[in-house]
Amino acid sequence: MKYLFVFAIIFFINSCSFDNKSGIWKNENLITNNKDNDIFKDFEKIISSTEIFNKIILIDEKYNFNLKKNSQTNSWPDIFLNENNNITNLKYSNNNNLFSKSKKLTRNQISDYTFFEDDNFIFNDDKGNIIVFSLTKDLIIAKKNFYKKKYKNIKKKLNLLVNKNTIYISDNIGYVYAYDYLKDQVIWAKNFKTPFRSNIKIYLNDLIISNENNDLMILNKNTGDLKKLIPSEEMMINNLFINNIVLGDEEIFYLNTYGSLYSIDKDDYRLNWFINLNNSLDLSPNSLFFGSPAVYDNKKIFLSSRENFYVLNSKSGAIIHKKNFSSFIRPIINNDYIFIVTKNNFLVSMEASTGKIIYSYDIAQKVADFINSKKKKLEIKNFLMINNDIYVFLNNSHVIQFNVKGSISKIVKLPSNLKSYPILVNNFLLYLNKKSKLLVVN
Repeated sequence: MKYLFVFAIIFFINSCSFDNKSGIWKNENLITNNKDNDIFKDFEKIISSTEIFNKIILIDEKYNFNLKKNSQTNSWPDIFLNENNNITNLKYSNNNNLFSKSKKLTRNQISDYTFFEDDNFIFNDDKGNIIVFSLTKDLIIAKKNFYKKKYKNIKKKLNLLVNKNTIYISDNIGYVYAYDYLKDQVIWAKNFKTPFRSNIKIYLNDLIISNENNDLMILNKNTGDLKKLIPSEEMMINNLFINNIVLGDEEIFYLNTYGSLYSIDKDDYRLNWFINLNNSLDLSPNSLFFGSPAVYDNKKIFLSSRENFYVLNSKSGAIIHKKNFSSFIRPIINNDYIFIVTKNNFLVSMEASTGKIIYSYDIAQKVADFINSKKKKLEIKNFLMINNDIYVFLNNSHVIQFNVKGSISKIVKLPSNLKSYPILVNNFLLYLNKKSKLLVVN
């Protein structure tokens, strides 16, 4: 039945200045992520035949943004902070002073994503260790490795979600389990045999995940029992894109590795609509889907495919806007404004309602002009909206701070390089450096 379903779908879808030795540029004192670099290199080969958006569009100086106020977070339970995947506008003291630095927390390779709950910093490594570090006690209060000896030599790729002292984990072996880190107890564990490949969401008493076969699975979060399996197009060739799940007001949105976006009713899990955003239905490596995680806001879905950026109507799946640029990083939506860092490192802002591009700037050129240097390549780790400004975090320790109109206000250097993605909690910036030490900056 699954293959008939797939066939049917295929059938119907056609405050510092810097000189040249500052270390901000790619090859100067840069801490690089070889895996990420390889991904970008392969991606550039794939899209070599497609014209890349590189247009400078200046903002109308009379243009005024009406942004949502920045807000303070006291937890970070989800890799994208919340169920909508939209990290809107965070509050930060912005002194950039080192408040504390932990000892080395693991000898193993750490995940990019970290979490925070009740003054506890949570992360995992590739040996399968779940590590909980208490900021108040300044020590590891829990360290759990679920795996037996036969899995010892397998690098673990874990997907985590934190909810009320419980960490829900899926992995690349086929396990899903729930771990109470205060009791240091595995509540339940299930082996579904197929590796999992998505972020995790919770809706009421249900756990929503996806495996590498592009099956969306609904589990009882209290027992791990399978409640419903929703098949979609199975890929014969694994690509680099990770299945992405986002919750709307009434729907679950599921973007799979085939490039199809599904809308599923939250209450009865019936399919509302689907749309394929991959430009090719060919399953060759050169046509594999890649893009950004999806974001939900105000009845719209925002995401990138390999070549385009889309704004879609969440109720119907109709394409509202389609632009000839794309991104690897999830966009930021604030009221009617979209902020994007494109795959070729342009900072773009546009209106969600009209599709009008407010401005488009080459980030590397902006940096070169700001520090009076020649333009060189930058390696961008992530970007966030903080205190109504756009903070672009580089793979090294530099942060480029843009005001909302796209002008650089300052470039600062954090106390240490970034290994994990930064999170902001209680006005503090938290991240792990390359030595797996936790830095808390205020």
